[in-house]
Amino acid sequence: MRHAGLKARMAVVGSVLFAFYAFLALVAFAMGAGPVLIGIGTVLFVGFQYVVGKKVALWSVGAEDMPEDRYRGVHESVERLSDEMDLEKPRLMVAEMGVPNAFAVGRRGAGVVVVSTELMEALGRDELEAVLAHELAHIDNRDVVTMVLGQSIASMLGLAVQFAILFTNDRGIGNFLLAYVAGIVVQMVAMVFVLAISRYREYVADADAARHVGGDAMAGALRKIAAAGERTDNDVSDNVSALCIFGGERSALEKVFATHPPIEKRIEAVQGVDREFY
Repeated sequence: MRHAGLKARMAVVGSVLFAFYAFLALVAFAMGAGPVLIGIGTVLFVGFQYVVGKKVALWSVGAEDMPEDRYRGVHESVERLSDEMDLEKPRLMVAEMGVPNAFAVGRRGAGVVVVSTELMEALGRDELEAVLAHELAHIDNRDVVTMVLGQSIASMLGLAVQFAILFTNDRGIGNFLLAYVAGIVVQMVAMVFVLAISRYREYVADADAARHVGGDAMAGALRKIAAAGERTDNDVSDNVSALCIFGGERSALEKVFATHPPIEKRIEAVQGVDREFY
């Protein structure tokens, strides 16, 4: 089975998140909400987060459509890689992010890949192709959609806890603070499971890119992106940091909630992987 490890992890995390959601639905039902209302509310909430989250991610970096006449090489590389992956070519956009980076949003058939101008300036052709293959792999593996759904459920849990505290106690300033803190804590706990998938999916996308372009190209791209990130104080928006190929440097506490595995481990995993011919 292709990417059995990723699929198994997605299934386990999905089951845990569904258990959280089932508990949330039972609480809502106990408070008087009907099953139809719960179902409709869930669909609308997740759908809203998916659509708006995608637009916010693009808006937050000022992404614009990538002109084919100015970036012909990028378009040609994506067309070739999309054919190899049996994907419909995604919409390509360009943005000035302040750092060399790229990210993908959307699903198969409706994907978008955003590439920073800094990335195209920093990398050689093979290295840039490796990053493009990495982002296409995220769309191909459907892990972007899993991240969005996981974040939606975590957000719903946090909001539910806040409402439960506010509506079952007096609404003094103390309870408002308690509701806010409790909601954040519950959302963070749920996000631990989502972030575990986020880190693993980066390894899988790196490996996919290495098979299409070569492990040395992928490793070289990661080295240059990490080095550029260390030389600048600029950072990507929180709206897209989890989606980008590089998540930045982190403190010990931040590593617990990191969206990306350590860059040195990613380089070690892909180094020397031979390109497969399709």
